[in-house]
Amino acid sequence: MQRSEKLLYLLTILLITALFITGMALEGPLEVVKQVVSLQKESARLINDFTLYGIGTAMFNAASVGSLGLVLVYFATVSLSGPTLSAILTMMGFAFFGNTLLNCIPLILGVWFASKLARKTFGSYSLIALFGTALGPLVTYVMFALDLPYHLSIPLGLLSGMLAGFMLPAVAGSMLQLHQGYNLYNIGFSCGFIGLFAANLLFALNRMQAITVTWNTAFSLPLVLIVPLFSLLLMATALIVDKPKRSFEGFLAIQKLTGRLPYDFFDTGYFGGTLLNIGLLGLLYWAYVLAVGGPINGPVIGGLFTIMAFGGFGKTLRNTVPVVAGVILSTLVFAKSPTAPSPLLAALFSTTLAPIAGQFGVIAGLLAGFIHLVMVEVTASWHAGLDLYNNGFAGGLTASLFIAILQWYKTNRPKEDFTT
Repeated sequence: MQRSEKLLYLLTILLITALFITGMALEGPLEVVKQVVSLQKESARLINDFTLYGIGTAMFNAASVGSLGLVLVYFATVSLSGPTLSAILTMMGFAFFGNTLLNCIPLILGVWFASKLARKTFGSYSLIALFGTALGPLVTYVMFALDLPYHLSIPLGLLSGMLAGFMLPAVAGSMLQLHQGYNLYNIGFSCGFIGLFAANLLFALNRMQAITVTWNTAFSLPLVLIVPLFSLLLMATALIVDKPKRSFEGFLAIQKLTGRLPYDFFDTGYFGGTLLNIGLLGLLYWAYVLAVGGPINGPVIGGLFTIMAFGGFGKTLRNTVPVVAGVILSTLVFAKSPTAPSPLLAALFSTTLAPIAGQFGVIAGLLAGFIHLVMVEVTASWHAGLDLYNNGFAGGLTASLFIAILQWYKTNRPKEDFTT
């Protein structure tokens, strides 16, 4: 194991440990464990803010899910780098409003079965398994919200999760071809596609309930401090490990990358520069939430963690700002509140479209962000909140449209004739 990978393990373990300790300190060890066990029975469809069950409970749950991801990466014998770090941090972020151990494990098992059938190593499918936990609500919704006896609903929920996980590798490959790597949340796009069929099957059986939104607006200092403290830890590590000059050189070099999938920023050789990019992304968008007066709650923490997660695997300050600006513009044009759940989360999660700005420029990024808000406000109803990465689903649709048009124009635009 290389030194850089050991440092990533150390930083991730520090974050997980801090969440475990803070969670227990806020609510007490016995109470927080009791609450987290109770949390496993939540249907967890969008949007279900786990911080309303207790700040400590949400933190402990996030640490538990993060531990699952880290253990899986270690035993799957894949390196902890940009892609795998992004998956673990994303899972932890969504464990503040959707992911639990119970609803993650069946999906991971389903991907494992798919790897065995395809005669692939589980390591080669590990990213699909980790990000595939976006369909966690399907598992717990079937288990606990169908008004069936537990001896029927629990096995049915486990089977639903494993079947969805089993299908993911095949679907993910096809979805990637549609947007050609310009939607960073490709598995979210894939999960939305599967969730669309699952939700409509439940609608046909009259077993699907309407989407509800639980949204915590109460101030919590521990929640407010998570992102800036972790960001500063990453930045301090960068400056110590790679020295300030090289870290800033690496950071500037990374800003020139398009971010198109798949590209591991740690492969550039700028370890410190990548950590600096992740940390600055966290601080910038944390400051944005505070500047517009938005709450720092479970879903917002999920958005901030996801931005940071992809700071080593596609997102930079340069390619995210135009997309977020597009969402802000769309919010203003359609007279929406920037602190309402949909516009606020869209501003954070729209950064899935960062490669469009990275490849095609600021105007393309602005337009993509503008359209993204319009799409993301309706797509959740299509899959009935069963896909936690709803912005990945909406982003995949937006990216597919943009790339189809841009590629068509590039191929068919008239060429100037210089002979006359």
